[in-house]
Amino acid sequence: MPIHEVSLIRPENLQTHEQLVVDGVDVSGHWSTFIQSRAITDYNEAMQDEIAALPGGENVHRCWQCGSCTNSCTVNAINPDFNPRYWIYLIRLGMESEILRDKEIIWQCVSCNKCTYACPRDVVPEGVMKALSHWMELKGHVPKSPSMVFDEVFSEQVFARGKIEEGRVMQRFFKRTGQDLRQPWLIEMVKRMLRHLPVTMLTKLGLATFVAPSTSGWSRARAAIEEYVHEQEHNRRRALGLDGLIEAARRDAGPAAAGEGARS
Repeated sequence: MPIHEVSLIRPENLQTHEQLVVDGVDVSGHWSTFIQSRAITDYNEAMQDEIAALPGGENVHRCWQCGSCTNSCTVNAINPDFNPRYWIYLIRLGMESEILRDKEIIWQCVSCNKCTYACPRDVVPEGVMKALSHWMELKGHVPKSPSMVFDEVFSEQVFARGKIEEGRVMQRFFKRTGQDLRQPWLIEMVKRMLRHLPVTMLTKLGLATFVAPSTSGWSRARAAIEEYVHEQEHNRRRALGLDGLIEAARRDAGPAAAGEGARS
């Protein structure tokens, strides 16, 4: 999977000489630019498997580097450094350190899915970008993003109650992300709701925020969902090598932590 574009070569790895003679041949000018040779020793051989273990990354192995994803990418049209094909290339090589150099822009995927429609190999590049962002968060390379926090809050309520109460989701999301609930846009929205919604609907919305009603007969479905979610989380932690880290942390914490866990 060769990468030929100069744009994909790190500037610091280029060496330019105004005057240079190699083996008696004058290579000054355009031919005096060389790529600095290097030996890569910090690659992660399991990286492709780690990404494939996360939702959206299952088909990363199918990529044949045609470039359709990057060519159709909405974000790449604005920021050429946002390059899905290049990151998939690095994933398959296991070049973890190279990917982490772009960790501040990988999350900028807008999920327009143009890349997915253009991909001839059904790699689902949009899903790979989401899996890659999730991978960075799980590995501790970046802090948990607000979008991931929202997904957790949303999912927790669905799993626990079988329904969504928007007010409760927003309250928990703002609390976990350290945001003030008194957002100007939220205040304006509440004012408009009070002016236009029927009193009975407003009453139901208010009660649902505090009472948290559940879908009828949801307990059995909740148990099945929780079992599935725990199984999937265990598989992902194992694929990413995180189970060993968790066990090591528990051993380091000692008997006191075990006692606390028993009391909780």
